[in-house]
Amino acid sequence: MVTLEDVRSVAAELPRSTEAFVRGRVKFRVGRIVYLAFARDETKLGFAFPKEFREALVESEPDKFMMPRPSDLRYNWAVVRLASIDATELRELVVDAWAMVVPKSVAAAYAETYETRGEARVRVDSFE
Repeated sequence: MVTLEDVRSVAAELPRSTEAFVRGRVKFRVGRIVYLAFARDETKLGFAFPKEFREALVESEPDKFMMPRPSDLRYNWAVVRLASIDATELRELVVDAWAMVVPKSVAAAYAETYETRGEARVRVDSFE
């Protein structure tokens, strides 16, 4: 199972990403836009995800992903059960969520840096 510390280690290296503690919950954001939010018990993680693909994501792996609470359905948001993912999946999820909220030029520069190192790619334009 991945933890808050695992998420912190990925988010800390992302340009413009900051951590905040809001109403008893840890959140990560770029400026005022939240792209990750932990449940209070830290067993689930809400993340930025295109709402037009959200149902397909949840249907493809219902033991891993779930819909956000009804009040969050209007947002580009989905939820993952942290016990269901490993560190590699976590990294992809965090970086892709971050890429949705930063300027494309920032995400592209980050992707270029990590591509040259042979690490995971960032989906810069897949959420247009």
